[in-house]
Amino acid sequence: MNGILNIFKNKGMTSFDVVRKVKKVSNQKKVGHTGTLDPEATGVLPVCLGKATKIIDYIMNSKKVYEVKFELGKNTTTYDLEGEVIKQRDTSNIKEEDVKEVIFSFLGEYDQVPPMYSALKQNGVRLYDLARQGIEVEREARRITIYNISDVVCDLPYVSIKVTCSKGTYIRSLCYDIGEKLNVGATMVDLKRTETSIFTEKESVNIEDLTSENIKDYIISIEEALSFYPKLTVNNSFTKLLINGVKVYDRRLSDEVIEKNILYRVYDKENMFIGLGKQDNQGFKIEKLLV
Repeated sequence: MNGILNIFKNKGMTSFDVVRKVKKVSNQKKVGHTGTLDPEATGVLPVCLGKATKIIDYIMNSKKVYEVKFELGKNTTTYDLEGEVIKQRDTSNIKEEDVKEVIFSFLGEYDQVPPMYSALKQNGVRLYDLARQGIEVEREARRITIYNISDVVCDLPYVSIKVTCSKGTYIRSLCYDIGEKLNVGATMVDLKRTETSIFTEKESVNIEDLTSENIKDYIISIEEALSFYPKLTVNNSFTKLLINGVKVYDRRLSDEVIEKNILYRVYDKENMFIGLGKQDNQGFKIEKLLV
């Protein structure tokens, strides 16, 4: 069984709980998810089976959409309701216009510091393992992108927004950063991922509804899962070289114009899907072979 399942994860289960259930239902050992959702978060969690586990990183690299609600005036150790409250501040002077101005100031690129309670590793140790021992370490800020913020609803001290962002964005940290910029603090109280890559909530299957009888009805092919990458057709005389990992510097490679540093879905003239490839100054090479 090779392909991707567009799973909807419920509250109270980890992303690994989802993988465990899919393994059991599919009777497949090679199963992996495409980006952790916290236990209290819900939403879209694509799960790859068999050969599709090769493309996990490529699905994770794409943009994501979240619906989030946070509470102003409160800070917790985890930046969400799972942690202990460590600070509370008065929000009575906060106006809706101020909140909106600060929220929209985060549009574009910014350097975000991940929360201590995260699965990132430092010197081989997960940050959340250090946090549980009461150890806080300095985290390096990571450049992320907030592409869009919409559906802003202020019911102070609660605020709800819809965020479209890049890979690596911690929505808990975004809430925390908004709170700090308003000088009152903030804690995330609800999170749902509605989109990741081509996978949407509308077309997902709830993990509780997945069975060994219906699982094949929900399998999405590797090609379809990668459809957001542009397609490139190469001439058949170069197929073998590309499959063997050779970097080809020959203008006859394709009848199409190949742009540099763009990842393509690569096919030959027989429409055989070879894999994902990229052109640089030295030539064109398959980056991920999927034959």
